[in-house]
Formats: sequence, C-alpha cells, structure tokens
Amino acid sequence: MRDVSAGYGSVQVLDHISLSVNDAETVALLGTNGNGKSTLMKCIMGIVVPSAGRITATIDGVEHDLVGRAPEEIVDLGISLVPEGRRLFPRLNVEENLLLGAYRNAAREALEPNLAFCFETFPVLDKRRRQLAGSLSGGEQQMLTLARALMTAPKILLIDEPSVGLSPLLVIHTIDKIRELKERRQLTVLMAEQNFQQAIRIADRGYVIVHGRMAYEGGSREQLSDNELVRKLYLGL
Repeated sequence: MRDVSAGYGSVQVLDHISLSVNDAETVALLGTNGNGKSTLMKCIMGIVVPSAGRITATIDGVEHDLVGRAPEEIVDLGISLVPEGRRLFPRLNVEENLLLGAYRNAAREALEPNLAFCFETFPVLDKRRRQLAGSLSGGEQQMLTLARALMTAPKILLIDEPSVGLSPLLVIHTIDKIRELKERRQLTVLMAEQNFQQAIRIADRGYVIVHGRMAYEGGSREQLSDNELVRKLYLGL
C-alpha cells in the first residue's frame, strides 16, 4: 500500500497509509478499536475503494493493481480475508460453509485435498461437519472461518481481529493455528489485531496505526516491544 486514503462519505478513516508485506512473512497491524484496521483490510479486498493511493499485490511474479477491482476478482488472484465477526452462514452446516469457500477455479481444482487438509488441521470441524455453523461455539466458529478462507487456496491471507470474542485460552490456540497454517502452506499473512502480546508471538514485524495514520513501523518483534508508543498503548508503561 502506498499513500492510501479512504473513508465513508465525508468521514476520512485512513490518511496516507503505506505498508508492505513480503512473501511468506507474517506482519501484524496493531491498533485499538476505531483506528482504521478493518477499513484498511477492506481497501485491500476491494470492499472499500480508496480516495487516493495505490495498492498492489505481486503473485507468482506478476504485479496486480488492486484498486478498482471487484472483491471476487481479488479473491480470484489468491487473496483471502478472514473477516472480523466471522461472517459465517449460520443456517448452513460446517461442510457447506467450507465448500462455499472453494468457488474460484484454482480452489475447485484442489477442493478434495483442501477439504481434507482443513479437517486434518481442525479435527473438531470434522466431527461437526453436519452441524449448523450458527450452533458452534465461538472458538469453533473462528476455526471454521479460518478453514473457509483456506478453501479458497490463497497465497495471501488477511486476518481481521481473530481474537475478538474469544477466551484467553482460545486466543492462544487460534494464534498458534494461524502460525501453523502459515508455515504449512507458506502463506503471506497480514493480521490486524489489538491483542499485542498474542500478535507478536507469531509476527515477523509490524505496524501501529493510530487515528488512521501509520504511527510506527517495527522491523522486528523486539523493536515493537521496545517502542515507547507501543508500551504506552498496550503495556501500560
């Protein structure tokens, strides 16, 4: 992202935001509620159209300009979003939710092995495959949301607030699963998260967004932990 500004009507949410994520890297986007993390994710996915700036993704050696593309075109490039709030189909069962994630051509070709991989990675979903998604626990729903994103066969995975609404133990489990999936599938991951301690467990580096502006870029976990702004916002120091 280069100098991206965006908002809703007359309300500007992002102000000249720039960030980059390298291949097979996990980058944390840190910030408290209302600072623009979700809007940034929506800009990448084509759900919100920036008023200024450029967003590009290089996939298999080819650079693609994302601004102006429809969300389904961006997904078809190999970019998938795990949205905040899960956004499952509650009256469909687990397997049906997963199959809906495999609608792009590349995902359909690998549907059976990807489905098997999801059930291997999240055994509880295999046991619940005929259960309605709306009747799952919060942790199980988060697993299903992650698995549905994997069913698109992504190269780049955007994860928006995976810890929201989960108990501390389930947060740890969810973050560990994100790390496992990234390593096993060699994914490039951008994760928006306000739980600093959990985010830096798996992030290679990160950014801090405050009031729609990029306030700090940490080149490593250590730099993030040692930054004065981070200590003030997250550690109470």
